[in-house]
Amino acid sequence: MQVLNFDTIIIGSGLAGLSAAYHASKYGTVAIITKSQLDTSNSYYAQGGIAGAISAADSPKLHFDDTMVAGRGLCEKDPVEILVNEGKDRILELIELGMQFDKQNNEFVLGLEGGHSKRRILHAGGDATGKALTCFMLEQVQKQPNITSFEYTAVTQLLIEEGECTGAQAIDFVSGKNLVFKGKASILATGGLSRIFSRTTNPHTATGDGIALAYEAGAQLADMEFIQFHPSALYLKDKDAFLISEAVRGEGAWMLNTEGERFMKEVHPLAELAPRDIVAFSIYRQMQKLKTPHLYLSLKHLDAEKIKKRFSNIYKQLKEYGYDMTSDLLPIAPAAHYMVGGIKTDLDGETNIPGLFACGEVASTGVMGANRLASNSLLECLVFGKRASEKAAKRSHKKPATTDFAPFTNDPKNEQAYLEVKNEIADLMSENVGIVREGKKLAEAIAQLQDLAKKLPNTISDYNELKIKQITAICLLITQSALLREESRGGHIREDFQQESPEFRLHIVQQKNQEPIFIPIKK
Repeated sequence: MQVLNFDTIIIGSGLAGLSAAYHASKYGTVAIITKSQLDTSNSYYAQGGIAGAISAADSPKLHFDDTMVAGRGLCEKDPVEILVNEGKDRILELIELGMQFDKQNNEFVLGLEGGHSKRRILHAGGDATGKALTCFMLEQVQKQPNITSFEYTAVTQLLIEEGECTGAQAIDFVSGKNLVFKGKASILATGGLSRIFSRTTNPHTATGDGIALAYEAGAQLADMEFIQFHPSALYLKDKDAFLISEAVRGEGAWMLNTEGERFMKEVHPLAELAPRDIVAFSIYRQMQKLKTPHLYLSLKHLDAEKIKKRFSNIYKQLKEYGYDMTSDLLPIAPAAHYMVGGIKTDLDGETNIPGLFACGEVASTGVMGANRLASNSLLECLVFGKRASEKAAKRSHKKPATTDFAPFTNDPKNEQAYLEVKNEIADLMSENVGIVREGKKLAEAIAQLQDLAKKLPNTISDYNELKIKQITAICLLITQSALLREESRGGHIREDFQQESPEFRLHIVQQKNQEPIFIPIKK
């Protein structure tokens, strides 16, 4: 088993991982480990943009207020203040480094999205901000001589010795070799898990590996019941959901039910620009009422040329599906999009395990609350990626006592079994733990997931078997947390507890071999 030594080990190559790697490289050697290519991540596919209070008409205070409102009483004040204040600085630093955000007449074009009181969303390439930003950070990372990347390499376990994280074991998919990465700090930046649902906007890699690795190692998880469903994903029967950015509604698109009624005006003063949880739930209700699998998004009343220019990539992709977004009604339905909870961290991204950090979508910093404010996710990657790398750099080196770890195999024969179980679980999660939940169905899902877990061998040494174990464990954690939260709040809606309850203004924290605990919001 090959042993590799670095100062900082970064697991994941989305914007959070790239940001952490870039800043960590100022302090020592860095490894970036990713199970696919460096540019495959949720960040890369983000269409919307990045929120930042950079205009004279805006302020971090207004951005703070909007974030707190969207979070439905579960945002923590300190991390949100860090996000909106340091976020502005991180964006300005990027611009100084040469990042090109869209401009008109030498002024930044600022978009509006659901839950924002001001135009503060920066875009690049119209609707390709995630791609532009991720590629830009990847360029910065590749310029640093002390960063080494390991593509098509999956971490199979975090190494915990004497209560500290001392590195990670991984398998190289190309060579089949097992590798041991040793370092003074490991940063999980593995992104989300929405691929555990059958209808999702996420790439195939977003299956929650980082959360499962951290949980198995003894890290605390928080707010696992909060999954954000994006309201406007293209609905095509038996095909993957295609995201239609919230920025489209920001530019004036209407949501219509199948009877042609613009229903959001009756639901919320912001109509189509209400926070995502409200819009997704309202669509779900309309679909139930009218017994239809989709509703419509309409841009017919908007300037066609402006729409084509502003959303050139979405326009092109929709054309391939047979729709003209300037003249056709676009069939849409909500899809699992973003993991709001995750690995519990402090203000610098450190977990309860010394030497183990998390940043980006995989982390629960207290910023998102019960419902993420649109376009805060890329900002969180920049802000907490930097903070995590800087705290990680201050750790003194502690070498592991041993590298005697059992190797993992990657037998292709087991891949089909993994895909079958994954699809079975995805259908179960969509049916029982989707936009609207109910106690009895949650209990049924828990029983089925526990049955699946019992069928797993006691000792797992194959990567595909490990993936089955991880997905089963993650889905159990989400479902158990959802059953415990007997209220409706943000992205978690209970049919049998339809009101928000002040008694549940708290975080549900889960840890391996421990009973869940309830932690109130800091006063």
